[in-house]
Amino acid sequence: MLALKSCWACLSGRKFVLDQSPPKDVVDLFKKYSERDVMRAEHLQKFLLEVQGEQISETEAEALVIHLLDEKGSVWDKLSKPKLNLETFFNYLFDVTKNLPITTEVHHDMNQPMSHYFIYTGHNSYLTGNQLSSDCSEKPLIVALKQGVRVIELDLWPNSSKDGINVLHGRTLTTPVDFEKCILAIRDNAFSSSEYPVVITFEDHLPATLQAKAAEIVHAILGETLYYPELGQEFPEFPSPESLKKRIIISTKPPKEYLANTDAPNQTAAEGTEEAEQIAWGDELPDISEDSSTKEKNLPVSAELTPELESSDEESKPPEKRDDSKVAPEYKRIITIRAGKPKGSSLKDALANSDNARRVSLSEPQLSKAVSSHPTVVISFTKKNLLRVYPKGSRVDSSNYNPLKSWAHGAQMVAFNMQGYGRPLWLVHGLFRANGGCGYVKKPDFLINGNSENGEVTFDPANPGPVKKVLKVKVYQGKGWLQKFSKTHFDRFSPPDFYTRVGIAGVKADTIMKNTQTKMDNWIPRWEEEFEFPLRVPELALLRIEVHEYDAAGRDDFGGQTCLPVQELKAGIHAVPLYDKKGKDLSPVRLLMHFSL
Repeated sequence: MLALKSCWACLSGRKFVLDQSPPKDVVDLFKKYSERDVMRAEHLQKFLLEVQGEQISETEAEALVIHLLDEKGSVWDKLSKPKLNLETFFNYLFDVTKNLPITTEVHHDMNQPMSHYFIYTGHNSYLTGNQLSSDCSEKPLIVALKQGVRVIELDLWPNSSKDGINVLHGRTLTTPVDFEKCILAIRDNAFSSSEYPVVITFEDHLPATLQAKAAEIVHAILGETLYYPELGQEFPEFPSPESLKKRIIISTKPPKEYLANTDAPNQTAAEGTEEAEQIAWGDELPDISEDSSTKEKNLPVSAELTPELESSDEESKPPEKRDDSKVAPEYKRIITIRAGKPKGSSLKDALANSDNARRVSLSEPQLSKAVSSHPTVVISFTKKNLLRVYPKGSRVDSSNYNPLKSWAHGAQMVAFNMQGYGRPLWLVHGLFRANGGCGYVKKPDFLINGNSENGEVTFDPANPGPVKKVLKVKVYQGKGWLQKFSKTHFDRFSPPDFYTRVGIAGVKADTIMKNTQTKMDNWIPRWEEEFEFPLRVPELALLRIEVHEYDAAGRDDFGGQTCLPVQELKAGIHAVPLYDKKGKDLSPVRLLMHFSL
């Protein structure tokens, strides 16, 4: 039988109980799907179909039962049918290796143009820390690619002797890294987590001679992995991720365009009226990282937002003038995705459809201004073209911004500082857990095909319409902290007092957070609380989950977090793994939860 309780003593001499018994719902389900206190393969098969929504044959169910018994070291009669008791069934439900809340397989249609997908995108991918004085290195590229990032950004500058190429954040004190070393790192790690294409965006500050050298290095190192179109070819629409598997693509402005008018729309955004919009979760602190300048302050949102400075993104700066007769044709040849800034004073005109697909970049204030005045124009642009959004220049600490506004308006490349961390980056991690974590997530149909009878875009995230679905979430219990942390990590003299925050990050009308009760003095807290979330745009909703330890004397301690794409959630009871502030696995810390949509 299940070992229900065990006693521990804390430093103060107080005894406390570890209650490891299953919640009532699990006990009731076991009774319903078992006979005489045992669950055989046919019972487990029925449970998986009716409660978990999983199709599995009786043979597969029997193999699973045998595996669970063998894994536990149980002795069972090989001549009789294998069977589970309540303890083994409960352990199975709480196992993150066997009962995750979302699928780990690629299951979206990957044969549509690249513009139909959100793409996991890094900003200044070579930086190890802040935007002004940190080291540049190939190591962050490796980390990002192994995490599933599919768009890597490199800023190219002549080295001090003007005969080689460095990667660094220009006009800052960042120390450079050699361009060739970066390309080697990308080649060796590009497909370590996903077979789908990697895009390298160049911010190019090179003369023609070094452009030619860059092309030579790229060709020599990437070889057949490098994809580029036939000479002079442009795309009416971009190729599909499926057709570009195991290929690397270059995206930058073609050299001749550096000589064109680069006047961009006014970058000043009315941020004062948009403060809450920049935070994906209302009035909470935008970042709870340990090195946040606000970590010891309980400041309102408005006090944490710094004034907008001129963007540090090199696409917004006027490039050095070039002699068009000296443009390196071999460099221009390798550019597959042609990029640029919007030109002219009217953003609406700048985003007007052209014959060929292209990439355009906007800073986060530009994006805010564009969607406040022309939301459907921005969405229409992204049906065929790629829109990249990058952090404003005042984020010198490598902090990030609310990605949901960009995604809700169809932006595919929402560029994030992967070396930063905090709640905005947790949302990015959450979205790209979808579709097997391959780095490409198909956009909702209303962002691709329009949502009216004639295919026009009428969707406006600010006015999303009525509730479409209701997500029900039940938080049963959590465990793993006692194995992960010391007994004095949260409190020197008593067990921790955990509570869970559960909510939605999505369009503004769907965004909300709710708290469970605080369970005092318990390493294995049991809440058994249910929440309902009406959703107007479930396709863009992320389920936010955070565990905190209540501290009456100061700031609550962090106990783990995760974000999950609502549309990917499996029905039924599942084990939810939690992560630390930087997004690293906190195993064996996890929650047992129930989902229905």
